[in-house]
Amino acid sequence: MRLYRFLTAIDDATFCHKVTAALNKGWHLYGSPTYAYDENEKIMRCGQAVVKDVEGEEYEAGKTKLSDW
Repeated sequence: MRLYRFLTAIDDATFCHKVTAALNKGWHLYGSPTYAYDENEKIMRCGQAVVKDVEGEEYEAGKTKLSDW
């Protein structure tokens, strides 16, 4: 199965650690990161898509917990 996640956080070390943790679990960057200004909080937010291929497993919507991989 191929899994997809979109990681988000404020633009600080939290975001970098979240992406780094995913990469160390075998996820791969998918596309470029994105940045947006949160007008309500007056901060920048980051996002990065990641994907992972898992052999021998089948995806089940509502049952496959992406953060477990």
